[in-house]
Amino acid sequence: MYLNVWKYILTFLTLFGFVVLLRSVTIWENWTYHIVSALYDVQKRIQSSNLTRCLPTFHHNHTFCPHVGQPPSLVEKLEECNLLNSIAWPQPPSGSASLKVSQTSDPAHSLFTIVPSKKDQQWYVGDQLEVLVHLHDFKGRPKRYGGDLLLARLHSPKYGAGVAGQVLDHKNGLYSVRFPLLWEGSAQVEVMMVHSSEAIAVLRRLREKRPDRVFFVSLFRRGRHSETKVCHMCLPQGKRPLCNYTDLNSGEPWYCYKPRKLSCTTRINHAKGGYRKNITTNKENLLFQSGVNVKVPIQASAADTITVLPSRKESGSQKRDPVMLATSGYYYQDSWRPLGGVTMRQFDDASAITQCLTNKLLYMYGDSTVRQWYEYLVSVLPGMKEFNQKSAEKVGPFMAVDSTHNIQLKYRCHGPPIRFSTVMTSELRYIANELDGLSGGPNTVVALSVWSHFSTFPVEVYIRRLRHIRKAVLRLLDRAPGTVVVVRTANPQALERQASLYNSDWFSLQLDVVLRAMFKGLDVLLVDAWQMCVAHHEPHNIHPPRAIVKNMVDMILSQVCLNGTRKTV
Repeated sequence: MYLNVWKYILTFLTLFGFVVLLRSVTIWENWTYHIVSALYDVQKRIQSSNLTRCLPTFHHNHTFCPHVGQPPSLVEKLEECNLLNSIAWPQPPSGSASLKVSQTSDPAHSLFTIVPSKKDQQWYVGDQLEVLVHLHDFKGRPKRYGGDLLLARLHSPKYGAGVAGQVLDHKNGLYSVRFPLLWEGSAQVEVMMVHSSEAIAVLRRLREKRPDRVFFVSLFRRGRHSETKVCHMCLPQGKRPLCNYTDLNSGEPWYCYKPRKLSCTTRINHAKGGYRKNITTNKENLLFQSGVNVKVPIQASAADTITVLPSRKESGSQKRDPVMLATSGYYYQDSWRPLGGVTMRQFDDASAITQCLTNKLLYMYGDSTVRQWYEYLVSVLPGMKEFNQKSAEKVGPFMAVDSTHNIQLKYRCHGPPIRFSTVMTSELRYIANELDGLSGGPNTVVALSVWSHFSTFPVEVYIRRLRHIRKAVLRLLDRAPGTVVVVRTANPQALERQASLYNSDWFSLQLDVVLRAMFKGLDVLLVDAWQMCVAHHEPHNIHPPRAIVKNMVDMILSQVCLNGTRKTV
């Protein structure tokens, strides 16, 4: 009897304890929920506060392009704001627009000086060379504000050596250029003014207010009836009927004016329509004179060459120097030598490239600068057979196969805006969507180059496109670890007056900074085309010469085939 009583008591206590436990868990969950909610609200308020503080520092363009496409999240808005602030450029003082051209920066009257070494008046490998640049106007008067675009390199024709300089704007007409000293022997300084600060003010206005200065067209056809209509990302909304070709997956916007007699589904191609003329005044045109104030060398006030001595034992600490960290590599004996990351190999014969790429599939997506990689590989690999009979010249898509060694090369241009000649709408693909369709894996190499065709658009448009690509890259690497992803940066190019208004190095440099920031920290190989072109002795060209392309491809192959062996499964 007593045993039964104790059994009931124990059962009751067990049930009571269980009820108390459930109530405690519920209370804890509610308390935790309120804490997390409060923390989320605080985080949201902090982000909103940061965004509010961030926005006034950059005058966003809300008149033309950014209103189209999917609205960004709060985190994306904050990222965009930080990116735009990171490329904020010093502006000329108010009233400078009324200056005479003679009061603007003149490279012929400007000078640079090599700052004497503090170490027993000699330079050693591992040291840093500093150069001070003084900007003057056409009357020889010192400039009192910054904002000019300068490029610089240290080079030695004797050794086939070269390295890009890091330019610091003191915003008072003075600029410091710093170079890491990476080889022994002679080294000569070259400084070039790409654009005056006054010219960049014009370029800034064009970028934000005239994204239509390159326009596009599409042909619509049904039977014998056809119409050609203007297309663009930034067509005015509500004024004329539009065909909406916004991509359903990525949300990338694209519009065409609707044909009068045809439906939107009859669009068959996409093409560059041309360049808008008369977008600058006669006075502004004087700021873009080739050989006068666009890409003109600045002379040295004294010597422009130094002699670099062998490194000293105590110079090992230079590895932490900011200039070294900002320098991705240099040329020596005409071969690119990356500083950190990739152990560079030279693939000088077809057999070495074939061995490296056996059983590999290479996808190349983007503009014509990544198409150069495809063309180079096809030209040096004797076993490649192209299958491009129906592809438009220089447009693609292209494919080449070496069936003996199981190598496949594929190239496809990125989606609009793309300034190629006619592209069939069936071949217009967005890179993010293409990446989502890849299986990936250690035998897959993906190369991306997206920059030049965005130079006429507000930077927000470029940020949005890169964000979609970055998300797709992360999805690819998540489902297929070991996939080699290569991202090519922008590069400087030859600039005549008209080219400056559409493809200025200033536009490219701004996009380059954004691209690096957006892919920073990802498991991708960055091919620094900017420094590889600035450091090289060949003239700047939107399509770098074969010698530079070879070094780029060698860098990729060095990553794919680590330690001389094929990275395969």
